[in-house]
Amino acid sequence: MGLRSNFAPFLSLLFLLASTTKGQSNGGVFDVTRYGAKPNTDITHALLNAWKGACASTSRSKVLIPKGVYLLSQSNLKGPCKSSIEIQVDGTLQAPPDPKGDGLVILEYIDKLTLSGTGVFDGQGKVGWEKNDCHKKKICTKLPMTLKFNFVTNSIVRDITSLDSKNFHINILGCKNLTFQHVTISAPEDSPNTDGIHISSSEQITILNTKISTGDDCVSVGDSNKQITIRDVTCGPGHGISIGSLGKYSKEKAVEGVWVTKCKLTSTTNGVRIKTWPDSAGEYSASDMHFEDIEMNNVSNPIIIDQEYCPWNQCNPKIPSSIKISKVSFKNIRGTSATPVAVKLVCSKKIPCEAVEVVDIDLKYNGNKGPIKSQCANVKPIISGKQNPRICA
Repeated sequence: MGLRSNFAPFLSLLFLLASTTKGQSNGGVFDVTRYGAKPNTDITHALLNAWKGACASTSRSKVLIPKGVYLLSQSNLKGPCKSSIEIQVDGTLQAPPDPKGDGLVILEYIDKLTLSGTGVFDGQGKVGWEKNDCHKKKICTKLPMTLKFNFVTNSIVRDITSLDSKNFHINILGCKNLTFQHVTISAPEDSPNTDGIHISSSEQITILNTKISTGDDCVSVGDSNKQITIRDVTCGPGHGISIGSLGKYSKEKAVEGVWVTKCKLTSTTNGVRIKTWPDSAGEYSASDMHFEDIEMNNVSNPIIIDQEYCPWNQCNPKIPSSIKISKVSFKNIRGTSATPVAVKLVCSKKIPCEAVEVVDIDLKYNGNKGPIKSQCANVKPIISGKQNPRICA
């Protein structure tokens, strides 16, 4: 009897600890299944509650989504958090088929975030693609993206997969020192506006060892960006790796410092590209942009500067672009072109390109519409090494 009474306080303490673990504030794993998440049901509230608990932790914590298929509506996961935090996604998160909201998962104002796991963010994009006309109109209904990173700093995203996004797979806005590593992005070739990773108003963004197959740009670098590194990216199908389009909207700011290296593009509609709108809404510069050690396999327009970019007649093409392009290099780019014009450097009549360097280009045309060639306007490139085709001949 005495022994049993001595253990009573100890057992009570164990029960108390077990009952309060769910709301712990000293780190640990916040498994969404402990907040009511079950496979094949909507786990939006469970995820938000697990996030709130982890974000309030004063030591490193983790939100865990275990294996299984879960339904998810728009989830806004906001900081700042009290310590570093990880979200480990091992399951599949399915977006609603109906295209509503801004994004499936919106992560904002977070420092020292890790998003990892072997899981899949499934945007269920087919319904949205049928309604998407933003590639044809300036004014259109924006469909939800899959992952949005707003003002996230000193963070890493690794190993996850984005599947069939309704709009951009990953959108980066106002972020600094954010790395994407070994990410997989997949959507059909005909899915409109499904940019793999779009970057704007950010600094020190790094994309490494990533595979992107989609219906728009694999990576698009918008305005107001600095120090962007894109390395070991496999792209295709898609529209290539692009800086721009620039100059479409007012209040845009300069692009400075973009490095695209050791990438492979296969059967894309463009290769490495800089594009600006005629009749630009503002005037600013895009400089210090470099494309090196790139492999092209059956790529249309492998190397392109296009300052007359005006799809679907959304601008006045007679008014030249006001975006100043300078300090650009294309080096060691090799492989096959699906079109006879393998190198196109068409700059602005108003502000010609400056300091464009073209070194060691070896591209072969695999079609029958004439010899391989280059096209140039309003640019005097600095040329050295191998020239195939001859540059600006």
